[in-house]
Amino acid sequence: MTKRLDCKYKISRRLGAALWGSAKDPFNKRAYAPGQHGQAKRKKTSDYGTQLREKQKLRGYYGNITERQFRNIYQEALRRRGDTGENLIGLLESRLDSVVYRMGLVATPFAARQLVSHGHVRINGKKANIPSMLVNEGDVIELKEKSKQMPVVLEMIQNPERSVPDYIEFDTTEMKAKFVRVPKLAEVPYPVVMQPNFVIEYYSR
Repeated sequence: MTKRLDCKYKISRRLGAALWGSAKDPFNKRAYAPGQHGQAKRKKTSDYGTQLREKQKLRGYYGNITERQFRNIYQEALRRRGDTGENLIGLLESRLDSVVYRMGLVATPFAARQLVSHGHVRINGKKANIPSMLVNEGDVIELKEKSKQMPVVLEMIQNPERSVPDYIEFDTTEMKAKFVRVPKLAEVPYPVVMQPNFVIEYYSR
């Protein structure tokens, strides 16, 4: 059974931000936490509270991945050379489900994970059904031929909600993309401000 049973829009309201920038997000009309005490005045957030919220924002944005997975990504970012915060963002954006989402084939990271896990995606011509697998620079990501005719995909291609970032080359005709490079934080088109430095502080306590 999935560990991600929370309604995705409750995540937005709980964290105080329209995480995915969707016009349908109820946070746009009800900018307060869910539940009967949601409209109560919020107390001043402690340093720990700020760090936790930023960690939960980043974790929630990528399809509300599990805490164990997120911690493992942090550990890998810490192990690599360079700025840990930039490494963290790079690893998150290199996930297969993240790349599929950036291609604009589906509306949300949740839908991208489902598309991958149901076997609709290929990497360099080979089946790839693990959403968390990391895509390497130069890899080619595409849908199966039959999957290119899925109504949800065709609708997204015909009426794109987001532009494809520069670190991904996307051919809308072939529905094929090349992962050009691992992006930096400034290149990632987040609809809200993400502060991975607070995430690093949270885990390094």
